[in-house]
Amino acid sequence: MSETCNSRHFSWLMKSCFPNPNDNNSAVVSLHHHHCSVTTLSSLPDDLLLECLSRVDSSSIPSLSLVCRRWAKLLLSPVFFNFRRHHGRLQHALFAVSAADSALFAATLRFDTDSIWKVSVFLADNDAVSPPTFHGFPSHARLSAIGPRIYIIGRNATLRYDTWTGKVTGRSPMMFSRKKFAAAAVSGKIYVAGGGPKITAVEEYDPEEDKWVVVTHATRSRYGCIGASVDGVFYVIGGLKLGASGNELSRAATTGAEAHLYASSMDLFDVEAREWLRSRAVPGGGCVVAACAAGGYIYVLASHAVELSLWRFDARRKMGASGGFGEWCRISSPPLPAQIRVDSTVRFTCVGVGEKVVLVQVSGCIDDLLRRSGRFARGLKEGLVLVYDPVAGEWSRLANLPEMIRRAACVCAEC
Repeated sequence: MSETCNSRHFSWLMKSCFPNPNDNNSAVVSLHHHHCSVTTLSSLPDDLLLECLSRVDSSSIPSLSLVCRRWAKLLLSPVFFNFRRHHGRLQHALFAVSAADSALFAATLRFDTDSIWKVSVFLADNDAVSPPTFHGFPSHARLSAIGPRIYIIGRNATLRYDTWTGKVTGRSPMMFSRKKFAAAAVSGKIYVAGGGPKITAVEEYDPEEDKWVVVTHATRSRYGCIGASVDGVFYVIGGLKLGASGNELSRAATTGAEAHLYASSMDLFDVEAREWLRSRAVPGGGCVVAACAAGGYIYVLASHAVELSLWRFDARRKMGASGGFGEWCRISSPPLPAQIRVDSTVRFTCVGVGEKVVLVQVSGCIDDLLRRSGRFARGLKEGLVLVYDPVAGEWSRLANLPEMIRRAACVCAEC
């Protein structure tokens, strides 16, 4: 059967096998067709084959992709992902990606099944990604997930990690070399902004075409900013202005009013309309140290020298004029252990997992900090993981990151 056939042709084929009650020889003909024509799974049209494949367990997907090129291509299609979502076969999973000299490590935590981190090692599957490419990944990279695929975007390289098959492939790098930039997935594409002196270009990445294009220019350049998205809006949050040398932050800027404005503000870019909305400022000021999107809200963790505050911004534009778009609300701050000092040596990241917010300490060795300060706390390690439930309004603690996962970048993917 041709690979271009569809379900209508398949239905016609099935009907042709049914006996005709008005034909005396139908039994013989039907028997003849039964022995001479065999319908296999591979002979099914694409839509019926996808319906069957979408019901298999996720652990079997790597094997399915090896059957033939056609199956491998179908497993990459958005239709396959949508079928699995329709059948309830998708789960939210938190990924923490770390790098070694010759490989990448991924620690996975599935919220719907258990609370145990599972570590896997994956290598590149083609010559486009060599071990040296892993150097610097992903401590200064940004992660964005589109369906089950995670895009690891570095200064001069981009990798795609397929969470179903475990394969890593090289993709096209950004047009501009950026560091500590904002990145977020919006409507199936990835947007990046900031990350260098005088870099105002906002780039858009199309995964289907593997191509970067400049779609607009920001009104100000940011360094150390964070990206998030809700309802078709790309949020560029926090960050500072680079000094004239471009190599380090200007000391004057970090203490001036302009730097303060950058550090506690958000720029909003409407992707569909290709226009910038009115910027918003985090109440109470401070410096944004982590942010994410979850359940239609933007969550911003701000530092005030010796304490942290957590704010929630209503980003649900589709709720209408009465939906509260743009409203800020302060919520319970994360209960960090007393030994953790909020300074430049400790770095956090926020990840939205469904409706919940996960706060991960991704760098800064607490034991080293305590030794330098002459203190010691038994059992206190880096890799602290906290989760906030907006329904209960409470924080809880999950298992720490595995010891080999350090200076990680985190993201949530459906797989």
